[in-house]
Amino acid sequence: MEASRLLSRRGFVAGMGATAALVALGGFGLTGCTPSKAASESPAESEDYDAVIVGTGGAGLSAAIAAYDRGLTNIVILEKMAVNGGNTNYSSSGMNASETTFQKDQGIEDSNDAFAAETLEGGHDTGDPELVQFMCDNSAGAIDWLDGLGIKLDNITMTGGMSTKRCHRPTDGSAVGLTLVPGLMAAVEERGIPVKMSCEAKELLKDGDAVVGIAVDDKGKAKNLNARAVILATGGLGANQDMVTKYRPDLAGYVTTNQPGATGDGYVMAENAGAELIQMDQIQIHPTVEQETSTLVAEGVRGGGAILVNTEGNRFFDEMSTRDKVSAAELEQPGGFAWCVFDQQVYDANKAISKYDDAGIVQQGASVAELASAIGVDAAALADTIAAYNAITTDGAADEFGRTEGCIAFVDGNMYAIKVAPGIHHAMGGIRINTKNEALDASGNPIPGLYAAGEVTGGIHGNNRIGGNAVCDIEVFGKNVGEVVAEALA
Repeated sequence: MEASRLLSRRGFVAGMGATAALVALGGFGLTGCTPSKAASESPAESEDYDAVIVGTGGAGLSAAIAAYDRGLTNIVILEKMAVNGGNTNYSSSGMNASETTFQKDQGIEDSNDAFAAETLEGGHDTGDPELVQFMCDNSAGAIDWLDGLGIKLDNITMTGGMSTKRCHRPTDGSAVGLTLVPGLMAAVEERGIPVKMSCEAKELLKDGDAVVGIAVDDKGKAKNLNARAVILATGGLGANQDMVTKYRPDLAGYVTTNQPGATGDGYVMAENAGAELIQMDQIQIHPTVEQETSTLVAEGVRGGGAILVNTEGNRFFDEMSTRDKVSAAELEQPGGFAWCVFDQQVYDANKAISKYDDAGIVQQGASVAELASAIGVDAAALADTIAAYNAITTDGAADEFGRTEGCIAFVDGNMYAIKVAPGIHHAMGGIRINTKNEALDASGNPIPGLYAAGEVTGGIHGNNRIGGNAVCDIEVFGKNVGEVVAEALA
């Protein structure tokens, strides 16, 4: 069979981490272009499935649940790390969605078309309009689907680039990822869907043009998992500095918010199977990353009223602008960083802040003057900055930086600040797909048997991703690919 000849010809590198394998092969060639001694001496074991899902982030878990619930039960999920969840564990702001039941219950007016228009505008009109519209049109359905799984996202706030409250968070305002992953894993376990942990995907198996399975290193043992469909939900590349700088040399040395397993494996496997990669140079930096711990300070903190000030205690930009613009403005400040400053009401409204505090990255003062002393800025300047910001809401004054969203006046009492600067956050480019999540070649033709969802795909966010849209992406397209594959294989 051509698939077996292809595998034996290429082989794969067993027992190596994804990053090490890429470096050993010159950075970005197919993992396993040279047969290892173990692979050549011992034929791989074989297992048969209808579908294999690679990755236990939000996209992969949602795909598995949706496929199972549509009757496709002979499936397996692969996770190369020893912990599940991928970058979804680090998702903090929430999930953008429009025309949702929760919005309507809270009197928030919104529309799918407005959501799509602002998403395209936020990506500077470089996203795929069809994919964007599909995501927005199906966002409310995904919120309802999650609610049906016991994952309630009814606490709604704003993120930069959005004109209304559509960022859905857990009821208590906590980081969305730490609610989403356990909830999805519980649904996976309830259905008895097998998950292979510490199982690293190495190479897609092909028979002619069709993908017919995947070669893996399952805890040190070489295996071929034969499948009628493979769904790549492998996440991004932010933890692979070599791959980051291949596409963006200017990002050398930046810290990353990504989990260690985000090493770009899916891009390599898909491209070598004939898929087209698009917009790979579009790697987003996030403006509010604490540099010593690489902790992402959620955009909901700014959306809830926080401001950014420089070393002189002055604001310098609209905090609710898009991430690329805020990051660029920060880098122009003395030292290339800013202080994210907020009061007790913002602290209390964002449960993630207590975790930042526990990590030791939050500075505190009982007053503006005490906070200014703690962070080394001029107290009078900081007081004037806060007074001018308060006037936007209390007196209806126009903001000199054009901020119109998330303007909530500071109240007297405890004040807080976190030192932030840009860090590598999200890969907007990736595998070219259509609204059926089929992986496409350079001519726009689907590669039989190969699907992709989540951060490993490209074309949805353009050259700038709106905060809250990543979770919408992984949930809408994760659910969708599971249903599509189940229907295709029925």
